[in-house]
Amino acid sequence: MHPRRFTRVRPTGRNADVAKLIVGPKDPVIDCRVIDYSPGGACLEVFGQPRLPNRFELLFGGTKKRCRIVWNSGRRLGVAF
Repeated sequence: MHPRRFTRVRPTGRNADVAKLIVGPKDPVIDCRVIDYSPGGACLEVFGQPRLPNRFELLFGGTKKRCRIVWNSGRRLGVAF
């Protein structure tokens, strides 16, 4: 049996799953929750109904990643890094 190339990480702790979306330099920061995180992408749950561009930056756990939206289903969306 071959080991998995990318392991999925479920955030642990109380505030470990809180992230922020940086849409633009003058736009307000959008709060979100990380549902699932892997080295290639993440599943996010966005609060409210903000209008998101196709590309933005994710600030999570002290790291900033450039993302693009891969899929969208209601309040949840999948992004690739």
